[in-house]
Amino acid sequence: MSDTTARRPLRTVVIAVQAVGAIVLALIGIWVAGFGSFNETLLRVGTYALAAAIATVTVAAVRFDGPKWGRWLWALDIALLAGLALSVTRYFEIGTALETGLYFFSKQDIWVGVIGLIVLLEATRRAFGLPLVIVCLLTLGYALYGDSLPWIFRHGGYSLQQVMQVVWYSFDGVFGGPLSVVVTLILVYIVFGALLEGIGAGPVLLKFAFAATGRFRGGPAHAAIAASGVFGTMSGSVSGNVVGTGVMTIPMIIRRGFPPRYAGGVEAAASAGGQFMPPIMGAVAFIMSDVTGIPYLTICIAALLPALFYYVSLFVAVHLEAVRRGIEPLPKSEIPRIERSDWWMALCFVIPLAVMVTVLLSGRSAAMAGFLAVPIAVVLGFILNPELRRKPMMLLEALRQGGQASAQILVAVASIGIVIGVMNMTGLGLRFAGVIRVIAGDSLFLALVMMMLGSLVLGMGMPTVPAYLIVILVMGPAIEHMGVPMLIAHLFVVYYGVLSAITPPVAIAAFAAAPIARANPVLIGIDACRVALIGFVIPFALVYNPSLSLVIGFDWVSFGWICLRLSLAIWMFSTGFTGVSSARLGMAQRALRLALGFSMLVPDIWVELGATALTLALVAHDTIRRERPVAA
Repeated sequence: MSDTTARRPLRTVVIAVQAVGAIVLALIGIWVAGFGSFNETLLRVGTYALAAAIATVTVAAVRFDGPKWGRWLWALDIALLAGLALSVTRYFEIGTALETGLYFFSKQDIWVGVIGLIVLLEATRRAFGLPLVIVCLLTLGYALYGDSLPWIFRHGGYSLQQVMQVVWYSFDGVFGGPLSVVVTLILVYIVFGALLEGIGAGPVLLKFAFAATGRFRGGPAHAAIAASGVFGTMSGSVSGNVVGTGVMTIPMIIRRGFPPRYAGGVEAAASAGGQFMPPIMGAVAFIMSDVTGIPYLTICIAALLPALFYYVSLFVAVHLEAVRRGIEPLPKSEIPRIERSDWWMALCFVIPLAVMVTVLLSGRSAAMAGFLAVPIAVVLGFILNPELRRKPMMLLEALRQGGQASAQILVAVASIGIVIGVMNMTGLGLRFAGVIRVIAGDSLFLALVMMMLGSLVLGMGMPTVPAYLIVILVMGPAIEHMGVPMLIAHLFVVYYGVLSAITPPVAIAAFAAAPIARANPVLIGIDACRVALIGFVIPFALVYNPSLSLVIGFDWVSFGWICLRLSLAIWMFSTGFTGVSSARLGMAQRALRLALGFSMLVPDIWVELGATALTLALVAHDTIRRERPVAA
């Protein structure tokens, strides 16, 4: 009997355990959103334990499809699960005493907490790789040995017991507020997105996107932008959205005549944008509301126009690239035809979304909105999708996928709790803010540039929610001390935390697109940044023109002025980078357009007026000249 045959029964058991755990976690997310939890410790610690177990067992299940592994790897899995059980059980045993603050820690408690952190870091590595683990290890090292460091990094010193009390045995660390928000608010939306895909709404929405954009030159590239904008807002992972929609869109973009690297870049840029597109914003909106105390709807309104400008810029960039390459619109015969059944299936998405918006506008919680949307989507799926009625197990598979994605988010946010706890202990964020103020002086622009660079670096290689939390902890106080309103400061950080996913050299979204596009991930990242250039500019425009947020300092004149300049800047950036307008452009003309695009957004009224006047003249020139074929 072969080794593969011998392992088959065990493989079935491991996969079944992983699937059951994921489904249970998905159902917990739905239940808590609708009915809450009576025990906060059970809510946070219990769901984390289930998520970490799922992350551990998932990797163990994958091993069966690979080569023969040594017994020590199976022993490692068992040891991790035992360590998880030990650390969580101990937390439950002393949880009541911890809440009262009348518990004295023993050495045994401290080392049990260390074991818990080791399990957490290994689960994080299995779910997301090394970048986030390295950040957590550096943070723990800083807490323990930061008293030996120079300059602003030096603190008063903390013992292992002090660190463990904050990081593991309190609601200020691993089991802090962000983890609670994920369980009570975000899980239900992750499951909702998985259910939409499972009941058949996802492919139908993609079909609508192709039908709506087929008459444009960009064709599938425009469809990728539209589809990723819709699905990205419900997904907490840029790379997950790239894989989910990119498997269909990237090959079609390539077949239309775009280079593979450009196809991957468009998908990566569009998927990134979904993370700051209301109403869900990849779950960041809920975390931001909890961190800032700002109402969820206010955050969504403030994020709406910047996100729309971002997606408009992607459409314009793709259109001009298609013009440059001589790519014509899809033949009418190739444009998907929307059948009556497609319109009915679209209701599986439209009705639950309308219910969510109605519930939110009525003043009810975002959790309740998600809770009500889930059963409505499921019922509509059974009514409108005959295949789902024939194969109801599709629903369980959707719950499994939603639970697995939820487990990954929970593990990531739990690991970020290490950073949160240490930052609160040491006050590094506030000291870093002081250094930025000293270096930047009175220059808000220089402070913003430093914030941008720091956010891009700190967010690299991480999912959206952990990236936002890390960046806002370190960089947030600095920008708020410069007089920027809290909401805009947090949106500024979110943008660059998200765009770090397409920024080389890490560019995690580009690496996710590379196997599908069969192109160099670094080149994909470069093209993604080129297509999404306006996304790197919008946060600056938002800081200097708060009317763009619609909720802070709104004034119709300033609002119209910034909208005009942003629209013109999108045209200047897009034509400057592609080298195409009404005709092919020389290098000098392209450089002029790029310079005008930036100049229109410089916060000086005379520069703005002069650059806008010149840009309007160029746009009039482009309009007068009849567009003609400009293929290379």
